Amino acid sequence: MRNYPTIEDIREAQKRLQPHIKHTPLLRAEKIELGLGCQLYLKPENLQITGAFKIRGALNKTLSLPKEDIANGIIATSSGNHAQGLAYAARMLGVKAILVLPVTTPKIKIENTKALGAEVVLFDGDTAARWKRVYEIAEENQYVPVHAFEDPLVMAGQGTIGCEILQDLEDVDTVIIPMGGGGLISGIATALKEIKPSVRVIGAEPALTPKYYHSRINKQRTSLPLKNTVADGLRISVPGQNPYPIIEKYVDEIILVEDEYIIAGMRSLAKDAKLIAEPAASIGIGALLSGAVKVKPDEKVCAVLTGGNWDLSDLAEIYK
Repeated sequence: MRNYPTIEDIREAQKRLQPHIKHTPLLRAEKIELGLGCQLYLKPENLQITGAFKIRGALNKTLSLPKEDIANGIIATSSGNHAQGLAYAARMLGVKAILVLPVTTPKIKIENTKALGAEVVLFDGDTAARWKRVYEIAEENQYVPVHAFEDPLVMAGQGTIGCEILQDLEDVDTVIIPMGGGGLISGIATALKEIKPSVRVIGAEPALTPKYYHSRINKQRTSLPLKNTVADGLRISVPGQNPYPIIEKYVDEIILVEDEYIIAGMRSLAKDAKLIAEPAASIGIGALLSGAVKVKPDEKVCAVLTGGNWDLSDLAEIYK
């Protein structure tokens, strides 16, 4: 199978997902845009069924598989949101879900995953080590692995966000997308550029995990030491193998955002848009607040908010 999604794959995913997920609204953020000098729209995937966009890719993949293939169960590793999306998909299809989560996963994401009926295995290791364990467990039990960002059907599911943006704001000029493993931005960028090539696609990456930024400079996938960032959902040390060439083809700019601006983005979304967004989801607003994204007064900018699953005690600390 191809290791990238086509626009046809994304349109098929949109039809497949339509009965099962929310077409999240596009919200004008008048208060936030006053200090930015552009027209700002928010794509709030934090309002999605599981509180994050990941349900799109997880459901698109699992709905594409023959039921007999996943009869024993499905398995993945995740920092939390893919886990919840996959757990939801498994419950909907009546199959077992096993999620290998890092020990640093926020408690709310662990609790939400378990509440959806999934089995959670906490594992102390980096992304590569966790995936190694996933494939070991999968082979032992004949589970089907569902990769959070390497799978083209998962990317196609995430790409439906791009189709929705263009349906709701056909004259959008710029779309800012968070960058973790790269599956989200690969899918959205494919949809945007294939439907409307003039759209400027910007990837926002934490300054503490600048794997795609440095890979673009080095003209090859570059692994970096893993550092802690408040945006735990974007904390990966090396670009995805399959997303990397897609991003190089379709993403116009990659912007680095310091943690202080990510937190400022969270505060601004809560104060001025009344939206609770986790740090990874707030990075696009942080990029705008930092001045790293150059905009014009009449420019229509859309920031994708990826999720809102964050512990309330942590939120209290951020918002105080």
